[in-house]
Amino acid sequence: MRFIKKLLVSGGVAAALITGAVVAPTAASASPFVGDWGPYYSADHKAEAEGKYVLHHEKKKVWHWEKFKKPIKKCWWKHGEKKCKIVGWKWDKKWSWKWVEYTKVSVKGELTNHKWWGDKKYECAWAVFKIEDLEGHTYFKKFKNCDKGGDWFGFSADNVNTIDVQVSRGNFFSPKGFYGPWSPVYEAA
Repeated sequence: MRFIKKLLVSGGVAAALITGAVVAPTAASASPFVGDWGPYYSADHKAEAEGKYVLHHEKKKVWHWEKFKKPIKKCWWKHGEKKCKIVGWKWDKKWSWKWVEYTKVSVKGELTNHKWWGDKKYECAWAVFKIEDLEGHTYFKKFKNCDKGGDWFGFSADNVNTIDVQVSRGNFFSPKGFYGPWSPVYEAA
């Protein structure tokens, strides 16, 4: 009897391993999309930016007020029984959540400063990213490198329509000149 139990248990484990081996590749095939951007240069070619972006499709819980109609009842007692009649409706709300799908774009890159000496006004390399979301709002992210060689940076944005980059030169506080053109990093299809 023990031999049969061992045989059944080992057969069940083998079946689970086979099923896991069959299911695992389908889960791994839903990998995020990776794309390259750059290299883009400042107008004097002394600053350079290039990198990759990763496109994720994710879900998150969003809490919101859910409105619903609630009946207004008029109740009375008649012969020992409670009688109710709906006399109207009123709006009420409750705090609830729902799953919302969104697109997350992660941008990673390297900003290289080819001339870190000389005029203090242009000692740093700058990369300014213009991010436009699906609703048309625009905001900016700025990264600088005032050292010799390259410096890594990264950021993420949700529900993005376009991401553009402008590479320029400047001092420690802000870009000052040699602005390159606005160049595309990511564009929603």
